[in-house]
Amino acid sequence: MLAKRIIPCLDIKNGRTVKGVNFENLRDAGDPVELAKRYANEGADELVLLDISATIEGRETLYDLVKKVGEQINIPYAVGGGIRSVEQTYTLLRCGAEKVSVNSSAVRNPNLVREISSEYGSQCMVVAIDAKMVGDKWMVHTHGGSKVTDLELFSWAKRVQDLGAGEILFTSMDHDGTKNGFAIDALKIMNKELNIPVIASGGAGTKEHFKDVFTSGNADAALAASVFHFGEIPIPELKTYLSDHDIEMRI
Repeated sequence: MLAKRIIPCLDIKNGRTVKGVNFENLRDAGDPVELAKRYANEGADELVLLDISATIEGRETLYDLVKKVGEQINIPYAVGGGIRSVEQTYTLLRCGAEKVSVNSSAVRNPNLVREISSEYGSQCMVVAIDAKMVGDKWMVHTHGGSKVTDLELFSWAKRVQDLGAGEILFTSMDHDGTKNGFAIDALKIMNKELNIPVIASGGAGTKEHFKDVFTSGNADAALAASVFHFGEIPIPELKTYLSDHDIEMRI
């Protein structure tokens, strides 16, 4: 059995780590390089760096910051935000990233997923999907959650899998920052329909929530931000708790 992964997420805006609730009301959470170093030392399995304003501002991601993070940590990390080409992917991999994460650009140009995975392998291609309930359907949103699309979550996830995505990072906008638990029901459906790993994001508030997302939601990895940034759940304590509940962890 593959070990489950714990992944802190660094949402970056203006060079700082920020965190909000339901993608709004952002507050400062610290220096991303220092946080990345701390998490690597605490035993995080991977990191995700998301330049959350790059797409909205129409610019590329912060390469210098990506390189500084890579110089300070010895664990894999994915980078997302404003990635629109194979060339940008090459630059980010040269800066030290192991994976790239695309979201809005994949919706705009689905073939980008195929191009990146063909060039660098599906293991380097993460498709991030931000979705929330609209009526009775999970609908995909882009541009930092500010624009609703006509794409339904599960069909879009299957499509990007077929295009070469090696992993899905699913964030429930309805659960984001609420600390009320992950979107378990949606994750069950997604894991049943896909054969690639799914990273669950949005809603972590307690150690029990992480246990539930692995045992009930069948997630391959759990991503969280505020509970780690503000010291509410220490990663070593979390991994020990999960291991004690018969969840395979790297400790």
